[in-house]
Amino acid sequence: MKKSVTFKNNILNMAGNLYLPEGFDESKKYSGIVVVHPGGGVKEQTAGVYAQKLSDNGFVALAFDASCQGESEGKPRFLEDPYARVEDVRCAVDYLTTLAYVDQEKIGALGICAGGGYVVAAAPTERRIKAVATVSAVDIGAMFRGEASVETQLQTLEAVAKQRTAEANGTEVNLQTWAPDTLEEIDENTPVLMREAYDYYRTARAQHPNSTNRFKFTSVDKIMSFSASSQISIYLTQPMLLIVGTEADTRGYSDRFYALSNGPKELFEVEGAMHIAMYDIPEYVGQAVPKLTDFFGKNL
Repeated sequence: MKKSVTFKNNILNMAGNLYLPEGFDESKKYSGIVVVHPGGGVKEQTAGVYAQKLSDNGFVALAFDASCQGESEGKPRFLEDPYARVEDVRCAVDYLTTLAYVDQEKIGALGICAGGGYVVAAAPTERRIKAVATVSAVDIGAMFRGEASVETQLQTLEAVAKQRTAEANGTEVNLQTWAPDTLEEIDENTPVLMREAYDYYRTARAQHPNSTNRFKFTSVDKIMSFSASSQISIYLTQPMLLIVGTEADTRGYSDRFYALSNGPKELFEVEGAMHIAMYDIPEYVGQAVPKLTDFFGKNL
């Protein structure tokens, strides 16, 4: 059973879908799982896929839209602020604690892609998260910094600074695309991940009107300053499960999270899967879900 819910993030109303197990009984106590969507995604896409399947296996699962995105409140629209996204996770946990049928001591978090980085960043200091899992995890800060020289990164930050000044003085907002908007934009030089992203986000496969494929260029200064891994080796003592496709060009992020953690951890590889194949392809999701069910069942 799925129901639309709202919950508070300070003054903002956050929009979520709460998935309840079959045979749900309000008088019982359930483990609760916060499910965090990728950058550019919304709750109706892969986050909803995993939330539904986790509820099918007995968990109360909450998929929600990030602040400033989807149906959640927040301005400026299309802002991708990693620090706000981490706070979103905390507020989603707040909400689960208010539900009488969720055991406050049995709350976990699952993040997909950038959402994986956000739950890994939140969990070390959000001690109400008792177990953390990722699928195709990405550290969005590290991804945006990439392998560019510091000089090139500084040039990007200078451009962001100029755009902020321009927008403060009335210039039109600069919106960037997460993925190619059209098939015509893809050529032999287009990275594999961007080809995957186009096929998922911009075709009937998973396209959703609330997932606009846009983010504010002035998000980039916040993104480039962010690290999902900075506190892992110090505070992340909760059990962690990292699920990654063997063919994913982003698997290095999961490898890094795994290497840094000093707590109970497992890196689970899905043979043959690429990054976005883990979002919705039954062959691969069908391998991830039993692993997640077992992991959260044992650790919550």
